[in-house]
Amino acid sequence: MPTLNALYWENRYQQGQTGWDMGSAGTPLTEYCKQINSKKSHILIPGCGNAYESSALLDAGFKNITLLDFAETPVNDARTKFSEAINDGRLKVICEDFFEHNATYDLILEQTFFCAIHPAMRPGYAKQMFNLLNPNGKLAGVLFDFPLTDEGPPFGGNMDVYKEYFSPYFAINKIEKCYNSIKPRQDRELFFILQKSN
Repeated sequence: MPTLNALYWENRYQQGQTGWDMGSAGTPLTEYCKQINSKKSHILIPGCGNAYESSALLDAGFKNITLLDFAETPVNDARTKFSEAINDGRLKVICEDFFEHNATYDLILEQTFFCAIHPAMRPGYAKQMFNLLNPNGKLAGVLFDFPLTDEGPPFGGNMDVYKEYFSPYFAINKIEKCYNSIKPRQDRELFFILQKSN
């Protein structure tokens, strides 16, 4: 089992071992973001990687986006790619461990981050997400739906297991099979919307 630290992920980026990278924003999240009325919502994308979702958010007019990753390569790439949005204050890029991040947001978007952390860290993920959200804030995105394995990342899971992690902290507004996954991920993803329990 590799140590899933910043160096591990930095090496993956340096060596081009980024099989999770779809090359564009995922359909489930982009369609969800079209339904968000407030363009001033403070949004966090943790484990942002190449941050395709942020391009879609900027194009849609969102003004308070924060990207977070602890591998330097995607962070530096994002700072170059989104320099205009950074300069005008619409977007921030932070190189930091998610579990050490300290801020609050209205919405956190999950895209292949949860599946990349070791299952032993999942309870801490749920608690940290709770801490990072403003009252009534939402955590939304995509989780993989295939048997849990120690041979990751990605690590799998299923709806019942995810509910156990999240129900102590969140009202589960939705967790269901994705109907609009990209073809390679069809029938292997769940879309979810959780709301912070106050």
